[in-house]
Amino acid sequence: MSLNSISILSLNLRVRRRIYDLFFNALIKKSYHIQFEHFITYMIVLNMAGLVLEHIPIIYESRQHLFHFFDMFSLGVFTLEYALRLYVAPEDPTFRSKKIPRLAFFKSPFALIDLISILPFYLGAFFQADLRVLRALRLLRLFKLFRAVTPAVHHFLEQNKNKSFRYKIYALVNETPTSGELHHIFDLMIVVWVILSVLSVILESVQSVNYYLHSEFVILDIMAVAVFSTEYLMRIYSSPEDPRFKDWFTGRLKNATTPTSIIDLLAIIPFYLEGFLHHLFDLRFLRVFRLMRLLKLARYSDATQSLFIVIKREWPVMKASAFIMMLLVMLAACLGYLFEHEAQPDKFENIPQSIYWAVITLASVGYGDISPITPAGRAMTILLALLGIGIFAIPAAILSSALSDQLRIDRETMMDELYHMLEDGVISSEEQEIIEAEAKRLHLSKSELDRLLEKAKVQLGLDHAAATKEAQTVGVASSELSLEFLSERPELIAEQLKITISKLQQIVSISDQDQLYQYFSDHRKATPLQLELLKLLLQNIQKPK
Repeated sequence: MSLNSISILSLNLRVRRRIYDLFFNALIKKSYHIQFEHFITYMIVLNMAGLVLEHIPIIYESRQHLFHFFDMFSLGVFTLEYALRLYVAPEDPTFRSKKIPRLAFFKSPFALIDLISILPFYLGAFFQADLRVLRALRLLRLFKLFRAVTPAVHHFLEQNKNKSFRYKIYALVNETPTSGELHHIFDLMIVVWVILSVLSVILESVQSVNYYLHSEFVILDIMAVAVFSTEYLMRIYSSPEDPRFKDWFTGRLKNATTPTSIIDLLAIIPFYLEGFLHHLFDLRFLRVFRLMRLLKLARYSDATQSLFIVIKREWPVMKASAFIMMLLVMLAACLGYLFEHEAQPDKFENIPQSIYWAVITLASVGYGDISPITPAGRAMTILLALLGIGIFAIPAAILSSALSDQLRIDRETMMDELYHMLEDGVISSEEQEIIEAEAKRLHLSKSELDRLLEKAKVQLGLDHAAATKEAQTVGVASSELSLEFLSERPELIAEQLKITISKLQQIVSISDQDQLYQYFSDHRKATPLQLELLKLLLQNIQKPK
């Protein structure tokens, strides 16, 4: 073999290894594996959405060229993905040990799904085929999602192989040490179904869309209710695994009365009520309550969970501010009725009707549909509007301040956890995953997380150089380090003492030594020990050059 062939082969191996590490190697954290998989997943979902939108003439007919462009772009992406996976198959541990790795990849289930999802379009270029059939074959791309689900299922079963069936259900619907990635996929599926069902409710109100997709909306609603009902039953069934709901009956009943369970029930109950009682009552109005499914997203949002914690904590203060607002509203409504009833009996007919005017005035909204015309009424409105700016802003100020305080508490809690994890001097991979998950929950960037880790290491005395650097950078005095930490680490004490002596020498070197000595010689101003220390510093002083 010539040198030229060897260099080409070596280059090919390096390129293949590089591509595999960049896009397909899940073991390398700094690779683009997760981003690449997410991109492919989004493309599959968008393809499914495009397939649905093609059935709406008002959307599709005027934008056929855009749909065609997106279809060709998707085909190119999926073709490139298949070609790359085939090219790097010899690097994949699954196929590396096979005699012909690429052939083994070609015969694998996921590779066949990938091929079937793109092959009909290339065959259509050479053979006569109904284009509608080819478009329908895009549904096969949905099976590509199993590439992400299957490894998660295997890992989940491995982690829970000695657990009971009920615990497996609990680990699937709740975050546990053995939940793994499958729990996050399950949560994502529920979120997607919530968004789809809410969008269908909104689009149903558009007559031109509902005319073409009414059957699809009905089927989608039935599927959504089936998914949400299954999730609800899974949560109720597995709730005794939670220490708060241990008893098989009262525990489940207690779990069913929690706010999140009530929201889950409200998301599905209108469908069943309308289905079973439609012959007795006209319950079509219940359909609007399907929008309550949006509240299910609160379970998966850390921000809303923090908000609920804040509201619960600040509820006494909120009640007091609400009482003041109600008192002011009632007073304004009574005064409005008193001053304006005779001038505008149709608008200020009674005090309850005046409450509407009082609320929009105090809230500084002022729609203009009701406004005083008497001098006394207008003067009162000016006063109320000014009061409303301050009074109605109190709850918002309380919530914003409490949210900021809650975030500070959460970060302090995270710092305590960091101190605990760093007690042995190292952070394990499991602890690193916990830290990253907590940082994600608190919306901390990577630079902020690194800064907190560095700060924890410095305060624990695990990095003397970092401690010195931080002290020099931000002007942190050694006394700011915890005495408890210093007392347990003599090496850090020595480092801090050296820094302090060095600073004292610098201070003495730039001072007037005669005045300094005269000052310390006065026993009323300095102790004998301080005078002796000054003498030592003066004897060993280094004059600045």
